[in-house]
Amino acid sequence: MNKPELSELVTRALYAVAPDLEGETIDPETPFRDQFEFDSMDFLNFIIELHQASGEEIAEADYPQLASLNDCVSYLKQKNV
Repeated sequence: MNKPELSELVTRALYAVAPDLEGETIDPETPFRDQFEFDSMDFLNFIIELHQASGEEIAEADYPQLASLNDCVSYLKQKNV
C-alpha cells in the first residue's frame, strides 16, 4: 500500500473505535491522545482495529510507535502492509 492508502486505513480504524471523531480534522503529527479524549482503552481498541484492518500483528512493545497518524503510516509501511 502507498502512504495515502495507509493513511486511509489508519483513519478508518480510528473512526471504527471513535465514531464521534468522524469529520474531525486529524493532525498527522500530533499524538491521538493529545488531539482527542483518547484513553488507554480507546488506544488498545484502536490497536486491535488496526490489526484487523491491516492483518499485521502488532507487538505490545511497538505500541509507542503508533501514537499519531504519521507514526502509524510509517510503522505499517515499514512492515510492508
